[in-house]
Amino acid sequence: QVQLVESGGDSVQAGGSLKLSCAASGFSFGDYAMCWFRQAPGKKREGITCINARGTNTLYADSVKGRFTVSRDDVKKTFHVEMNNLKPDDSAMYYCAAASRKRHFWTELPDDSAFRDWGQGTQVTVDS
Repeated sequence: QVQLVESGGDSVQAGGSLKLSCAASGFSFGDYAMCWFRQAPGKKREGITCINARGTNTLYADSVKGRFTVSRDDVKKTFHVEMNNLKPDDSAMYYCAAASRKRHFWTELPDDSAFRDWGQGTQVTVDS
């Protein structure tokens, strides 16, 4: 059974930093691309970054490019996003998701409909 558990969310001041983590179990983690999504109240869930199965390729939304860095640790089966220079617009519930096909990656950030398994999310609040 696939399980994804996010952690690391917090309330910070604008300009601050956070590192979110996702602990994965129940599947061969190293064979799957991973993505972070976020959803603010009243808004659609949006993909912000993905990393391929080998950790050699990444995708970023324009809104986070240059500020967020995605990484993975296939030994620990964890997946992270380091977020710097946070802005109030970054406030949202953040979710991790695993690709549904082994060793598949995308040419652009995928829609959330491409994912089957989700964690419970971790809340990030950025105060101005």
